[in-house]
Amino acid sequence: MRTTATAVVTVALLAWAGSVQAQTIDAGRGALPVTVPAGYTGDVAAPLIVLLHTYSNTGAGQDQYMGLSGLSDTYGFIMVAPDGTPSAANGNPRFWNASSACCNWEGKDLDDVSYISGLIDAVKAKYRIDDKRVFILGHSNGAFMAHRLAYEKGHDIAAIVSLAGADEAGERPAPAHPIHVLQIHGTGDTAISYDGGEIQGSAYPSATQSVANWAQRNGCSGGGVDAGMLDLDRGLDGMESTITRHANGCKAGGSAELWTIADGAHLPELSEHFTPLVVEWLLGHPKP
Repeated sequence: MRTTATAVVTVALLAWAGSVQAQTIDAGRGALPVTVPAGYTGDVAAPLIVLLHTYSNTGAGQDQYMGLSGLSDTYGFIMVAPDGTPSAANGNPRFWNASSACCNWEGKDLDDVSYISGLIDAVKAKYRIDDKRVFILGHSNGAFMAHRLAYEKGHDIAAIVSLAGADEAGERPAPAHPIHVLQIHGTGDTAISYDGGEIQGSAYPSATQSVANWAQRNGCSGGGVDAGMLDLDRGLDGMESTITRHANGCKAGGSAELWTIADGAHLPELSEHFTPLVVEWLLGHPKP
């Protein structure tokens, strides 16, 4: 989780600089590129996806890995990928103050919930955004941040996707607003364990427990049910990922789902299907 290839980040920055993404937004931490689908006029409200990067990465680097901005025209969403705050560690890796386990290890006075919430408001002020289709997609540290936003800002966010992250440890009461949650995690992840673990002495729950937490908060009844298989990792043979879905009896606007990548790593070799499937899942889970 701490290591990101400099070359990948450099390529990502060059890709963004050379693209047609001339539009920017500033929510108080500097201007950020905004991906707007071709033909956007504001006549119809567009979905918004906020992409949150891993520890030590950038928004540009995360987009280069996932290829999210390249799907904007096809699916008609607006996207922004903010940068976390540089830490004092060697190389000044950027991070999100996401949970007790990850990744504000220096104890900075940093309110990333307010920053990202303000960023969403800033995008809404400049573009016509569908209030029922505001989504968060996070990876690793960004996935921990997605869980935190789901808990604290569920009134503004319809759904989150967490790749290789986790919920906060311990029991918490259900938030006032239900939310759709998708956890994607590889059983071979050695950075953030599928089975839960600790980071510098602070615990985080397993992928299954994280999803069970949200199923309970969303009022879902019964256990998760098998809902098919997917090909999410091109480095693994066949349909290696199983879907476990909690959807029965859930409160309106809430559900919980787990995509388990058998033997998948912390940085899966994303298949050509991965990001389109994630986008389709998000767009299929608006607020009621």
